[in-house]
Amino acid sequence: MLDRGIKYFDEEIKSSNSDDKSNGVVTGDKAFFLYDTLGFPIDLTELMAEEAGMTVDMNGFKAEMEGQKTRSREARLASKGITGERLELIAEQTAWLADEGIAVTDDSFKYDWDEVVEANVEAIFTSSGFLKDGDVAKEGSTVGLVLDKSSFYAEAGGQDADLGTISFEGGELIVNDVKAYGGYVLHSGVISEGPISVGSNVKCQVDFERRRDVAPNHSMTHVLNAALREVLGEGCDQRGSQCNDEKLRFDFSHKKAMTAAQLRDTELYVRDTIDKSLPVTAQVMPLDDAKEVPGVRAMFGEVYPDPVRVVMVGDDCSVEFCGGTHISNTADAEAFVLTEETAVAKGIRRITALTRDAAKKAMEEGTKFEGRATTLESINADETPDLDKQAGALRKDLDAAELSAALKSELRARIESVQKKGIDAKKRLLAGRVDKCLNGVNAEVEQALADGKKSLVLNLDIGADSKASQKVIKAVQKIAPELAFMGVSEEEVGSGGKVLCFAIVPDSLMKETGLKANEWLKDVLDSVGGRGGGKPGNAQGQVPQCDDVEAVIAKAESFVNDVVVVA
Repeated sequence: MLDRGIKYFDEEIKSSNSDDKSNGVVTGDKAFFLYDTLGFPIDLTELMAEEAGMTVDMNGFKAEMEGQKTRSREARLASKGITGERLELIAEQTAWLADEGIAVTDDSFKYDWDEVVEANVEAIFTSSGFLKDGDVAKEGSTVGLVLDKSSFYAEAGGQDADLGTISFEGGELIVNDVKAYGGYVLHSGVISEGPISVGSNVKCQVDFERRRDVAPNHSMTHVLNAALREVLGEGCDQRGSQCNDEKLRFDFSHKKAMTAAQLRDTELYVRDTIDKSLPVTAQVMPLDDAKEVPGVRAMFGEVYPDPVRVVMVGDDCSVEFCGGTHISNTADAEAFVLTEETAVAKGIRRITALTRDAAKKAMEEGTKFEGRATTLESINADETPDLDKQAGALRKDLDAAELSAALKSELRARIESVQKKGIDAKKRLLAGRVDKCLNGVNAEVEQALADGKKSLVLNLDIGADSKASQKVIKAVQKIAPELAFMGVSEEEVGSGGKVLCFAIVPDSLMKETGLKANEWLKDVLDSVGGRGGGKPGNAQGQVPQCDDVEAVIAKAESFVNDVVVVA
């Protein structure tokens, strides 16, 4: 899995550094390419860079990560048909709102479910600034509405914002982004119908079905935090999180990759908590009092408001400061699957997980792969020459699938065991084929000598094994040291796949006729799209795909006969 990353580092990063000694830095974009495209952990990039006398531009890497998050979010919105410009308020604009006497948004309604909240438009923001009194935002415009009250959850604490609509007389705004700036909640989106102006009465209609996918992901990050402390110990601290309607992501401090057993124990802890149907409750209290709550957890470096909201799972499972929206009972998460654990920085690990229907789908996928692995294990390796290839194909499918990381690790080990069994069987089978082939070669060479031939081309059955080709060459040279010889062998007979081709020419015949093994081989391979090389006395090459071995043999015989006969 790491081979591609190591190759890229050696060829693209170390080599470029050697050309420019003043550099010595793995740029953020290259580190991110290794991580995002090649699946290469950032802590390994840092380690390899250190060994090469280089450093990694972590600020650049983090910037690339943030850019990817933005692109991913925009892609998710676009896939749902939600588009529009991105709008953001800066300090100057929030100061203008305050100077205009506009109160901060009352967003206490964000914790209510399945309620439509009526509100008033206090300000309308566009890419050109705030609309003036009397101005109208028209259909198709991208705008940000500042309301006196809102039921929308603004993006914060690692939780994505609510989506939904804000309706008004004769029209509607499709909300695709909600953020809070200095207490002012900006509801951004595209007006799908009708005009709107400051002072309009509106109705906030949150997409609660979507929130029902977001909330369990957020609640399970709290349970996951508790699970990691149980499995890895108290030295494991949260370093960040991200929750949306598709998955949850949790960053934590830990010096090395989790083992398959630790992943399984963590996953089972969360599943057990779901099965226990523990209540999830919230209470707002003074910050000093909240800090004294037994077992309370706060994220390192985070600044919390006073008073602060405390979210509790059960009596003693989890207690955290959190302003997010949550389920009311762990059973509402329905299912949990930990799909990935990887490095994002030195000493920082990241877990990706699923809940509800997405988790159930991943569990079903896992069951399917368990069945496929069991079927693979039941195959007789000695009767199935391509068992190693079947195992390799299953491994490739498994790597691309979304299922439990612990189960995936277990299945990889099982598949690798089958693959090894297949390779060992293939070696035994090939050894038998080679021995049988050598007997045939000996007879053919002796017959060629009896017929007075100076050259011989044979279709062999030794696979594409270069070691076996050396055994054939030694056998030929032992019986007929003055004979020019070429062997042609398919990796799998009749498969139309790889073909091995090798040739030897003795010095005496080379001087007599001018025949050279490398030229002979090149002429043959060029005719079928193959490549090879060597010396005048000994050469070897391959054809990636060939469905007419007889044509290769005919070409080889034609070339050598022309040279030897003419001479």
